[in-house]
Amino acid sequence: MCGRFTQRFTWRQLVALYRITEGTSEPEDWRARYNVAPTQRVVVVRATPEGGRELTLLRWGLIPSWAKDPTIGSRLINARAETVAEKPSYRAAFKARRCLIPADGFFEWKPGKPKVPHLIRMKGDQVFAFAGLWERWTSPEGEPVETCTIITGRPNEVAAPIHDRMPVILPPDAIDLWLSPTLDPAIAVSLLEPFPSTDMEAVPVSTRVNSPRNDDADCVAPLGT
Repeated sequence: MCGRFTQRFTWRQLVALYRITEGTSEPEDWRARYNVAPTQRVVVVRATPEGGRELTLLRWGLIPSWAKDPTIGSRLINARAETVAEKPSYRAAFKARRCLIPADGFFEWKPGKPKVPHLIRMKGDQVFAFAGLWERWTSPEGEPVETCTIITGRPNEVAAPIHDRMPVILPPDAIDLWLSPTLDPAIAVSLLEPFPSTDMEAVPVSTRVNSPRNDDADCVAPLGT
């Protein structure tokens, strides 16, 4: 699964990297995030009805449009690649509401006593994109609530010694396809493969990241520094 990740980049970086046409102005409350946790707001890239791309903030934890209780979102922070196209909670979003969730690292805990958190990232610490889904739910008061989830799948050789799953990271040449509203769902499923391990590394970090109250640069500092 993926239960914590980082979004340490600037808003301007994302606007340029993902060719954003809407939402280009940085929100006043935006800041770099070193320990993003479920139910918090995350930056998302999605297609617009006009054919452009939008940068926006959504709550992490998908609430299906048919849900009676919004607390279901806290249990739907991840969607399994193997079943995402068929599972009722995700299948409508998988067909029509795919998105990117930009990140520059994610955390997994290696088994042991105690468990050691590791930051898994690109070797050059570049920004990458999780395959995600988004959904719009309407509260009983008529208020729209937009949420998202991260798709997870088989781990690559870097993540496998630490955890048996990892987020699906889309290669740059798959991003246009993933965001296309006309993409055949069968082709979308074929994109959900482990990212090449040669470009990634796992770095042990402080147990500060265990608490979502901690959200600063010390969460990503390698152990011993």
